[in-house]
Amino acid sequence: MSLAASASARVGGWPRLLLWGVPLLWSSNYVIARLADGVIAPHALAAGRWLLAALILLPWLGAGLWGRRARLWRERRHLLVLGVLGMYVCGAWVYVAGRSTTSANIALIYAATPVTIAAASAWLLKERLRPAQWVGLALALAGVLFVITQGQLTRLLTVRFVPGDAWITACALAWTAYSVLLKRWSSALGAGERLLAIIGGGLLVLLPAAVVEAAFTPVPAPSWAALGLVLAAAVLPGVLSYSAHSYLQREIGASRTAMMLYLSPVYGALLAWWILGEQPGWHHLGGALLILPSIWLATRTAPVVAGGAMRG
Repeated sequence: MSLAASASARVGGWPRLLLWGVPLLWSSNYVIARLADGVIAPHALAAGRWLLAALILLPWLGAGLWGRRARLWRERRHLLVLGVLGMYVCGAWVYVAGRSTTSANIALIYAATPVTIAAASAWLLKERLRPAQWVGLALALAGVLFVITQGQLTRLLTVRFVPGDAWITACALAWTAYSVLLKRWSSALGAGERLLAIIGGGLLVLLPAAVVEAAFTPVPAPSWAALGLVLAAAVLPGVLSYSAHSYLQREIGASRTAMMLYLSPVYGALLAWWILGEQPGWHHLGGALLILPSIWLATRTAPVVAGGAMRG
């Protein structure tokens, strides 16, 4: 391997910084979801989140996207599918699930997502993880389970699944598909332009769903608190996190980017402590001691494409 290839085999600079920072942005959505109960309806929150995100991005990216409208039209089916998976399913359905399931169940189901992304990436993208990276995945999964069970793995036997868990399972599968297809489907659009177009695809489904929700189900009255949650969701787990995720997908691949999800339970506990007053326990520290080194272990070398070439 050349010196240049050897240097590119390590995650550094912005990608490494974002690997640690993006999960914090995503974890804010857990707090937003909890604060939203009784304040704003699930589809209204998701639709408002992505509509506002589109309005934030439009002044910077709208002209460029319009100039590439022929390319946009050619990619319309891909963009619609990605919008439905990433903005509709992984947006509104998470808020729906939060009404009937627990945060522990949500974390438990999502804990499998990096593994499914790694497996799907190996199959569809030909990304091959090295043994050290599989060890990192295993350590991170153990850390997440340690946090969820509060250090007593026998609690897994007592977990009860409720209808909301089916929604979360669908979200986890949708995120796996979104992550892999985002990398598999090449695009002639810039990263920001593509994100704006994907948001547009998601809004084509979210906006009618929010109208139906308001017409046929009891929904909270509009309030400043609801507007604040929409703003927070649009910026933190919206524009900032999805833009950084797209960048990481391009730079280091889908499987290693997925490792970020393992940090969410740790960050989520800290945010809940800070904002909601929920005291973290010793099991959060134990889980962090397993998860944090695993991120370094799983991202210190690049995935290998079948045949020996390097990706990302």
